[in-house]
Amino acid sequence: MLRHILGQAKKHPSLIPLFIFIGAGGTGAALYVLRLAMFNPDVSWDRKNNPEPWNKLGPNDQYKFFSVNVDYSKLKKEGPDF
Repeated sequence: MLRHILGQAKKHPSLIPLFIFIGAGGTGAALYVLRLAMFNPDVSWDRKNNPEPWNKLGPNDQYKFFSVNVDYSKLKKEGPDF
């Protein structure tokens, strides 16, 4: 398959940016899904030792990928401990 893609790129050089952007988009999507699977508190890989990982988050733990207006280091806890 890679041989076919390289053959098309040699015949039609204008397809090279398309292949680059499609490859970068696929790689970025795969890395983001990997990040969600490894670091998101909603995902529990070890149900015996840590069945509810979302309860162990502090008020200043940033679990979102990007936040515009919130400074997580200055937040205070408002709810009870469970």
